[in-house]
Amino acid sequence: MIFERSLQRELAYTAGAVFMVLLTVMLTTMMIRIVGFAAQGQVDPKNVVVLIGFTVIGYLAVILIVTLFVSILFVLTRWYRDSEMVVWPASGVSQTQLIKPIAVFSAPIIVFIMFFAFVGWPWSNAQSKLIKARFQQRDEVSLLAPGQFRESPSSNRVFFIEKMSPDQGHVENVFVTSTENGKVNVIVSKNGHTETRSDGDCFIVLENGRRYDGKSGQPNFRITEFERYGVKITSHQVINTPSTTGISTPDLLARPTKDNLAEFAWRAGLPLIAINLMLLAIPLSYQNPRRSRTINLVMAVLIYLTYSNLLNIVQSWIEQGKLSFALGLVGLHVIVALIVAFNFWLRVRNRPLFTLPSFSRSKGA
Repeated sequence: MIFERSLQRELAYTAGAVFMVLLTVMLTTMMIRIVGFAAQGQVDPKNVVVLIGFTVIGYLAVILIVTLFVSILFVLTRWYRDSEMVVWPASGVSQTQLIKPIAVFSAPIIVFIMFFAFVGWPWSNAQSKLIKARFQQRDEVSLLAPGQFRESPSSNRVFFIEKMSPDQGHVENVFVTSTENGKVNVIVSKNGHTETRSDGDCFIVLENGRRYDGKSGQPNFRITEFERYGVKITSHQVINTPSTTGISTPDLLARPTKDNLAEFAWRAGLPLIAINLMLLAIPLSYQNPRRSRTINLVMAVLIYLTYSNLLNIVQSWIEQGKLSFALGLVGLHVIVALIVAFNFWLRVRNRPLFTLPSFSRSKGA
């Protein structure tokens, strides 16, 4: 039918524009966040772009849900506002007949949401965690940069190296300070190099330098000159905290613990959210041209935030054993589906979903 082609064409244009806006906002937010981590030494600056890409892939399912909901709401709200929607009921098109063309348009998007929820989300989280772990497990020398003060992973030693060879085997003008049991140790040296012993221990060997030992604020520092002095290089031991976000979906079902089932319920809830919001956008889009043009969009934001937060609460309850997996998997979405059906019933009876008081201005005689 003509109205189906017209609706799907306008939905495609609007969805493309909304998706690009949301993707730009996501990229900007992730760039600021991950660049901040790189500035703090938590991630390798060389991996910033890769980590941003993995993060965006992980959140594509959420972006697509918002894109689908907002685009349907935008298009139908504009039709009501411009009185285009009046033509279709006059031509015999009911409110429920909008479901078919919108469902045809939404089907590929929902398939992508399922893919990114079940595959993209765990894969991107696993890759991001792997990159961060590799960077954090590097030794102290690999974290150094010429001309910069750098704190060691152990947080009790500070290095400064003026020059370093490309292979990090030779250093010049080295400054090392450490604090242990209230005592301050300061080591300065003109030259140095790295050595690896037969037992696997790594050292940075300083040459022709001095060591100052003492307590801060007291003048009785001990000064020792040396020709060779070895400083052991330590590695940052990363404590792997258990996380289900990086576990593949088949592995979640293969090991049905409370945490794994809660994570699966969250992933399965994303396409169900998309379906319910797709249907809810049809009655929610109704707008009286004389009313405020922003009330529907404000309610849409509140509905999405409430729905997504309730899904997070359900996930938490399943983890804590307060809610069974079967009930947590479908309970929330069945309730929302009933609310959607009730809203359709209101629209069939020509009752608005939200009413605002109208104010009239009296004119003087």
